[in-house]
Amino acid sequence: MNPSTTKARLSFWQLWNMSFGFFGIQFGFALQNANTSRIFSTLGANPDELPLLWLAAPVTGLLVQPIIGYLSDNTWHPKWGRRRPFFFIGALLASIALFLMPNSSALWMAVAVLWMMDAAINVSMEPFRAFVGDKLNASQQTAGFAMQTFFIGCGAVIASLLPTLFGDVLGVSNVPVNGGIPDTVRYSFYAGGAVFFFAVLWTVLTADELPPENLEQFRAERQRSKGMGHAMSEIFGGLLRMPKTMAQLAVVQFFTWIGLFAMWIYSTSAVADNVFGTTDAQSAAFQDAGNWVGTMFAVYNGVSALAAFILPVFARATSRKVVHMSCLVIGGLSLVSIFFIQDKQLLLAPMVGVGVAWASILTMPYAILAGALPARRMGYYMGVFNFFVVIPQIVSGLLLGYVTTHFFGGHTISTLALGGASMALAGLLTMIVKDTAAPAA
Repeated sequence: MNPSTTKARLSFWQLWNMSFGFFGIQFGFALQNANTSRIFSTLGANPDELPLLWLAAPVTGLLVQPIIGYLSDNTWHPKWGRRRPFFFIGALLASIALFLMPNSSALWMAVAVLWMMDAAINVSMEPFRAFVGDKLNASQQTAGFAMQTFFIGCGAVIASLLPTLFGDVLGVSNVPVNGGIPDTVRYSFYAGGAVFFFAVLWTVLTADELPPENLEQFRAERQRSKGMGHAMSEIFGGLLRMPKTMAQLAVVQFFTWIGLFAMWIYSTSAVADNVFGTTDAQSAAFQDAGNWVGTMFAVYNGVSALAAFILPVFARATSRKVVHMSCLVIGGLSLVSIFFIQDKQLLLAPMVGVGVAWASILTMPYAILAGALPARRMGYYMGVFNFFVVIPQIVSGLLLGYVTTHFFGGHTISTLALGGASMALAGLLTMIVKDTAAPAA
């Protein structure tokens, strides 16, 4: 009998507590996604350099997530459990990085801190995906991932709006001084560091963990698997041994994340150029565009928080595949539509479609995958699955700058539209995936 089918159903508040840490984690990711290109540009980066400078994010994910997944699978402490030590350590390091990022005085410093920040966020985030597989039976796994998506959306809405709130509500300066980072961005990162740490700490203190079914066997297997050589062989060998469903989802993820990476890298410069009429990162108009992109990102994340609880209902009525396909096509076409919009208020409309796609991206692939994985290797395979999140970002980082310069004449709005087309293609490719898991709940 699959152990995941015999686990007790958790209450709403138990699901809440075990997922609340994602509220803080997404504070970190949202501040990174909405402001990193803005910080790089303010410190002197050219648009064609941005994808290469962003490589820190996917490369650290490629290295960190499978290793942390493997280590957390092979960790057990009577008090700390299996995943929670990694939640705590990652949160502490990520909070420090969030305080350091807006104090970068040179481009190389900001890039170095991005490496540290993304690695630390990944240490906290990866075990959260396996946490759902550990604690929930198959009938609650979609609901568990939906609860995570809800907190991801809520955290991202607030974090994305922080520079605007500091500027418009509290009167903090949004203008760079002597080439430095505006105070609106600086204070936003300080707030994000605090929220990240305390939200993850809430989950660490309020959520328990289930011990391995056979503790003696677990300890014996852990003893046999000691050594970094064995660990690396296991981690990267997983690419050759992954379940069929995982391989099919990998194709979908590849094209999905090209679209997302293009959006995160180029939204600020695209909106500044296409709507605010400037490419000068030191100008007030460019910084205003940066704040408006934060508002746009808040919209898509807010929509995703609401959609997180609606999508499982549609999945029960149709299938998880149909829901994911529909959401990705809607999101992709919405990104493409930004190319044709030159009014900043109208830019909020396509963010609704992107939010629907984002909710599905954070829920459906993991719910489909969790039902196809062996319970005792949940963290390991979730880490390996992250390869198909970061590899397309690395490919994008290496190629999008060249494409933008040589095919689109430096106009990043065209690169944004290309990303949307890639996401729509990912939606169509969803139909090749075989979902063998229990019905969504």
